[in-house]
Amino acid sequence: MSDILPITVFLNGVAVKRIREEKKLTQLYVSKVVGVTTDTISRWENNRYPTIKRENALGLAEALEVDVHELLIENPDEVDAAEPRLGLSSHPATIAALVSLLLVAVLFYFLYPAQDDTRVVALKVLRKLPHYAAPGSHVPVRVNLSSPLPEGGFILREYFPKGWKLVQASPPASSLDNVNGVVRWIIKAGDKRERVVYMLQVDPAATPEHPGAFRGEIIVSGGDGQLTVPVEGETSVMLEPVLWADSNGDFVIDDAEMLQASYTVDEMSGVYIDWGKLEKLWDAGRYRWDEKNADFVPVR
Repeated sequence: MSDILPITVFLNGVAVKRIREEKKLTQLYVSKVVGVTTDTISRWENNRYPTIKRENALGLAEALEVDVHELLIENPDEVDAAEPRLGLSSHPATIAALVSLLLVAVLFYFLYPAQDDTRVVALKVLRKLPHYAAPGSHVPVRVNLSSPLPEGGFILREYFPKGWKLVQASPPASSLDNVNGVVRWIIKAGDKRERVVYMLQVDPAATPEHPGAFRGEIIVSGGDGQLTVPVEGETSVMLEPVLWADSNGDFVIDDAEMLQASYTVDEMSGVYIDWGKLEKLWDAGRYRWDEKNADFVPVR
């Protein structure tokens, strides 16, 4: 897409502001993705800068999750008029200047090579999901971050099933769209956290025919601009009347599953999980899903 855009493009500030507000995104979030200040975003939205660099337009499209052309005023006649052509054959001084600039650029390339993005790409982000979830129940989600983290910070964006609701998160979400199932976190430089965690309430109307699907990505700054790295790990949850801690779905919380649940609760620090209820289901030996009250109850 970027190779068919001119170096500078005409920005439709009204469209940028409308799309950002429709998606419930803050200027702070957009500015972090693009790599500019919130004041710049405000100026773009108010058409204070009618043209912007191609890279910034692509960054806006990434932040707003739309095709870049939705943000532009595409009038080839105006673009042509705004870009005066140089008659190089009749301007030898111009040719000499361009050659000099080219030589400087080549020299700069070899003396100051672009930042190696290997470290950034090597960043591993792993999502951990329970095997099962009952419609209307709550399920924990963990996104584990590898170390070392990017020095300049990054943005984590997670997509969860539509109809499901994010009810808790640690750290708190920087941006949340519970209608379309999109949540974002801005992880600032110097943040040493090991994971991002959140709790979802499953859509009460969800059916086994449509298992909950997840995907996500992180956005970091690399040597050639922005890099998008996908979140790896588990991507779906089976919809059955089974507790999230019951990994084999036999309606029994055995000792091994309870031990694993304790690790999950520890990792979900900052998000409340009723450990007492888990203990009651464990002690009872068996449990069932009470659909009327949307809760798991012990069976003795």
